[in-house]
Amino acid sequence: MKPAREHATNNSQTYFITSDTWERRALFRVEPWARLFFKNLLAHRGKAYLLHEFVLMPDHFHLLLSPRVALERAIQLIKGGFSFRVKKELGFNGEVWHRGFSDHRIRDAEDYDLHLHYIHLNPVKKHLCSAPAEYPYSSAYPGWKLDPLPQGLKPLGNGPAYGTTKVVPFQNR
Repeated sequence: MKPAREHATNNSQTYFITSDTWERRALFRVEPWARLFFKNLLAHRGKAYLLHEFVLMPDHFHLLLSPRVALERAIQLIKGGFSFRVKKELGFNGEVWHRGFSDHRIRDAEDYDLHLHYIHLNPVKKHLCSAPAEYPYSSAYPGWKLDPLPQGLKPLGNGPAYGTTKVVPFQNR
């Protein structure tokens, strides 16, 4: 039995979020779709959530975010807002998203670092680029402005420097 989801409203929690497109279609290989996704994602940033890291793959996305509203509401703004806009602005009338999303509450700085590396390496593992900084739909790409690392997830003074935690690879999506 799955435990009840924590109500993530203004509780300073950070989550790793994943969601897939309907039937894993590669909708985001098309530039206008990717651009619209980011326009929508950034429109709700600050008010509904803080955005720490992200990657938009052709058929799914990963985010590290800290909701300022209920987690479900934040994801509704991202996915539902995008679906509404793609229908209105690009004239698409089909299903966009697989129902629901996966979430993992980040426990500490090491957990955050592990998920950060997973996000950055996802396009490399899928052979979309040879280095994370080459993939324009990732927070690893130069020029993206992100919200600061949550205070509670920063390494302690004697701990490893941010970004240096040994990475244990996830199973590739």
